[in-house]
Amino acid sequence: MRIALLSAALIFAPFVMAKEAVPEQAAWVEELATKFDLPVSEFENALSQATYQQAIIDAMTRPAEAKPWHDYRPIFLTDKRINEGVAFWQANQALLEEAVAISKVPAEIITAIIGVETFYGQHMGNYKVLDALYTLGFHYPPRGEFFRSEFGHYLTLAKEQGWELDQQKGSYAGAMGMGQFISSSYRHYAIDANSDGVRDLFTVDDAIGSVANYFYEHDWQLDEGVAYPATVTDSDPEKLAALLTPELELNHTWAEFVATGIVIDEELEADTPVKLLKLDGDKGPEYWVVRHNFYVITRYNRSPLYAMAVYQLSEQLKHAYEKTL
Repeated sequence: MRIALLSAALIFAPFVMAKEAVPEQAAWVEELATKFDLPVSEFENALSQATYQQAIIDAMTRPAEAKPWHDYRPIFLTDKRINEGVAFWQANQALLEEAVAISKVPAEIITAIIGVETFYGQHMGNYKVLDALYTLGFHYPPRGEFFRSEFGHYLTLAKEQGWELDQQKGSYAGAMGMGQFISSSYRHYAIDANSDGVRDLFTVDDAIGSVANYFYEHDWQLDEGVAYPATVTDSDPEKLAALLTPELELNHTWAEFVATGIVIDEELEADTPVKLLKLDGDKGPEYWVVRHNFYVITRYNRSPLYAMAVYQLSEQLKHAYEKTL
């Protein structure tokens, strides 16, 4: 789960900070110990094992979500990712069918998330989670408070899971497993899908079940559309600009869009909540009308580009998989 997560679309100027402990560290440790009901000594022990990584700061300041859509899309919409996704779906058909039956989240969405996050488990990250959360929590002020909290969640999670603190590896933002859950999401949404007594998101069965559970908990609506390419016919730039708000929430109804001259190849009820997106395509602006399920994808990663990549990959995976039946 990219920090967009969390993840997402964190666009900051390059930032460099010395690796020495900052003056506020002792106060931050006290706050964390109180928040997570853990002894200060456990945080001090964790900090003594953590190593500052400048490469993590560098990666945080150049996220893929900062790219325009016409550069971002080709990263994830490739023949190789589609072919590998179909193979993953076929190899794990029973697990996916079980997850779909329980969560009512489509197999193509679950598969697309794992495909975008870790190329179906092949690339789960090489940074120690402890180092990532220490570096960003204690040496990256733009997001320090968030990552210090994740540092506390990780210490708690490690106790719950029986991990050594330096055992787990993940992304530069401290996300773990095939679905790249940050520590707080691991604690809240991961499930023991195979009933072996462990929530292990580094294994395919728990990863599939947990990604499905994440979307279930965020109110995915089965058989409801996600996004539709749109034609904008109104030439009033102020009226159009008013519809293109930066918030991810659905802030308009379909009736408002119809009155503004927006057209899609789909019949929607007048009171359907919708949002208009404008993406920088190869041939100019692309407009999309998105619905609740698109918003749910942004709960996994807050970048609209990420959500659109997941949606489009899921559609191509579904089409390619159905051709094999």
